[in-house]
Amino acid sequence: LGDSSEGWTRARADEELSNILADVRRGLWQPYTPPPEPPRDPTFHVFASEWFSTKRLELAPNTVRNYRNDLTRHLLPFFHRHTLRQITIAEVDRYRNAKVREGALKPRTINMTLALLAQILEVAVEYGHIDRNPASGRRRRLKAPRPRPVYLDTAEQMAALLDAASALDGAPTAQTEGRRACLAALIFAGLRAEEVGRLFWRDVDLANGRLSVGRSKTDAGVRQVDLLPILRDELAAHKAASERIGPNDVVFLTASGKPRDRHNVRQRVLAPAVIRTADELLAEQERPPLPAGLSPHKLRHTFASILAALGRDPATMMAQLGHTDPAFTLRVYTHMMRRSEGERERLRALVEGREWAPTGTSPAEVLA
Repeated sequence: LGDSSEGWTRARADEELSNILADVRRGLWQPYTPPPEPPRDPTFHVFASEWFSTKRLELAPNTVRNYRNDLTRHLLPFFHRHTLRQITIAEVDRYRNAKVREGALKPRTINMTLALLAQILEVAVEYGHIDRNPASGRRRRLKAPRPRPVYLDTAEQMAALLDAASALDGAPTAQTEGRRACLAALIFAGLRAEEVGRLFWRDVDLANGRLSVGRSKTDAGVRQVDLLPILRDELAAHKAASERIGPNDVVFLTASGKPRDRHNVRQRVLAPAVIRTADELLAEQERPPLPAGLSPHKLRHTFASILAALGRDPATMMAQLGHTDPAFTLRVYTHMMRRSEGERERLRALVEGREWAPTGTSPAEVLA
């Protein structure tokens, strides 16, 4: 059973013996059979399937879906009969080149499947099945063009989007309400779409100007966000117009009274109708339309640009956004610091609830 260093004594051993003999009398005892040793070189199908069945328990549902898709549609069809030792650097390159020839996936998506392959094979290295990870390293990846950054860049664009949401909220045929406040939370707090749906009134401290994000997809995402004056006003107005404002009530609800999920935020809040209405408002002012590809996640980029305009340092920006990698934060910070003082002042005035002049006004006029 063990020795004294493991806590075994003669009395404990006698008690265990009594228990085993009782199981023998009842016909329940089975002799100990050691588990079979895993094959020294299992197939990728077996190893990846076991890895996924364990790994999925610690992943968010969206990540589970993405991993399952990459495994079943891309990695397993190519590698399922390979043993782990047969997956060489040359085989990984052959997989990559085969995906390029198929032409169905963009380079960034192919690289994501390679990253998943490398993650699985890294565990195989730790288990001693293979000596090195053949899927790791930049040389295995395709050169993928960096996507163009998309975020609202001017005070006019932000104001137009909020006004468009107000116009649709007030329409007689409106099916959902509170779009303006929900958009304000995306723009001026940098909330993720799923975080918006998990926000309760107990998380919103209007008196002290704080918003707590207690449920997020990452540990860094659990954070406190300082309420900018414009968001404080928008949330106060939304609360005054809402019927369910108890501490355990959800802040942003659909017309049927259910919490918004990320799909609802994308389809009903930052909806094509809202963007189209905002573009119409901007056209009336002879301003450029909203950038193409705007999404709830891109509004987090907007929040980063606002913080930079307000002079927040990159470390503060990372904490407010719930980021762990400073690379994106620094890119946005550098971009925003290239803006003229007049443009930054217009953003500062908007978020602080002050009067602001449209683009084209001289910095002296704006600061005046």
